[in-house]
Amino acid sequence: MKRMIASVLFSWAVATGVAGANDQKELDAVGKARAVALAAELRCLVCQNQTIADSHAELAVDLRRQIHVQIAGGKSDAEIVDFMVTRYGDFVLYRPPFKATTAFLWLGPALFVLVGVIVLLRFLRTRRTRAQSDVPLTEAQRKMAAELLAGATPRESQ
Repeated sequence: MKRMIASVLFSWAVATGVAGANDQKELDAVGKARAVALAAELRCLVCQNQTIADSHAELAVDLRRQIHVQIAGGKSDAEIVDFMVTRYGDFVLYRPPFKATTAFLWLGPALFVLVGVIVLLRFLRTRRTRAQSDVPLTEAQRKMAAELLAGATPRESQ
């Protein structure tokens, strides 16, 4: 559904001159499909939670136009993605590669789950240890508890 909407939006942008206004060549159906697929793989740098195909930000329109120009210029998908990464960094990719700079991005969720499990296990172990190490009540404490439960005011006992 997202790709269909992105395709319609991109087609509208090309038809109205928003994208590809300076291009002499029109893209064929294969070129349009490539443009939509590439736009779905790249992140909008303004919105950050949308692809450039889904975004209406000015920068996203410019990036879609740049994709259109490069496809019309005969560039491959890999060359276009490399151009965008060189220009904007790995952040422009919706699925950035695993590197030292993106390791926390990839390993962070697993790290949070691991820390959560460790905290939970320690909490449960501490609770179990406390329950096992409870000291039984003395006879005076039992009498006082019984009086409190019966509703009487406890007597001072020593």
